[in-house]
Amino acid sequence: MLNKIVPYQERDHDKVIDIWYQAVCHTHAFLTDEDIEFYRQMLQNGALKEVEIWLEVNENNEPVGFIGLDGTKIEMLFVDPQYHGRGIGSRMIRHAEKIKGSHLQVDVNEQNDGACTFYQRLGFVQIGRSERDSSGRPFPILHLVLGS
Repeated sequence: MLNKIVPYQERDHDKVIDIWYQAVCHTHAFLTDEDIEFYRQMLQNGALKEVEIWLEVNENNEPVGFIGLDGTKIEMLFVDPQYHGRGIGSRMIRHAEKIKGSHLQVDVNEQNDGACTFYQRLGFVQIGRSERDSSGRPFPILHLVLGS
């Protein structure tokens, strides 16, 4: 049975936090343990309620990745590292495009080479750059938009 994309439900909260944590530890080598804990607390304490979340679930209906949307902006996209390279992120982007249109935007950490390459491969182009992230921390952010 193929994976499917389903709406987030509150019962998935802890698994989504775990996917986020595992993915960040695997892909954000530039963050310290303290940085990761700072962002984890933000997510744990309500950031998930501020976005529209879709999950990709496996054949056992267990979440393996998620995308968080605010209108046409991708606020978060994380895949369990055990499932990296299986097309989950690409499928979630296509799902977002299907429900939100082709003018998707995303901010990505400049130091996260894998994510930068992933979004460029899918047709996103850089339209700006910020020296600090949305929390004011010194992690440069690239602003990308899906090319037309």
